[in-house]
Amino acid sequence: MTSADASAPNDGPVDRLSQLLQFPVDFPVKIMGARVDEFANEIAAVILRHAPDFEVSTLELRSSSKGNYLGLTATIRATSREQLDALYRELTSHPLVKVVL
Repeated sequence: MTSADASAPNDGPVDRLSQLLQFPVDFPVKIMGARVDEFANEIAAVILRHAPDFEVSTLELRSSSKGNYLGLTATIRATSREQLDALYRELTSHPLVKVVL
């Protein structure tokens, strides 16, 4: 490491994530929400707005141990950081969603 490297400002985790991802990339998105009938369908609709080529049949569903929550994993073909940011913004603002990873 050179002294110039040591004195470089820390980009932060968001900038480093952008540097690590090379688009397009298969990117898993994990969503957890209340276990209600429409949850999976509503989340699939959100995902399709941002990733129209997402194959809904690949959506993975898991119930929590007590059955109160439903976890979904959607692996999308992400084409840009902006696409991922927009998807995360819409998912986290959805009233049925508790957590997005």
